[in-house]
Amino acid sequence: MPEPGFHTVRAHIRRNPGTAVKKTSPWITGAVVVAALWAWGHLGGSSQGATPAPAPSVTVSAPVGAGHR
Repeated sequence: MPEPGFHTVRAHIRRNPGTAVKKTSPWITGAVVVAALWAWGHLGGSSQGATPAPAPSVTVSAPVGAGHR
């Protein structure tokens, strides 16, 4: 007779099925961490080192088409 928590199947002793709690794969955990870091960097990151682009300065040195024929 098998121990408590085990049963016999075709002359093999097997563990009784337990609760259906499954572990999260390390690949899934890593993907979630990478996605969170990407989102934080692109969407909610600090703007400490970001500087706005300077406004373009428009200068006119000669009229367009002057001297061109």
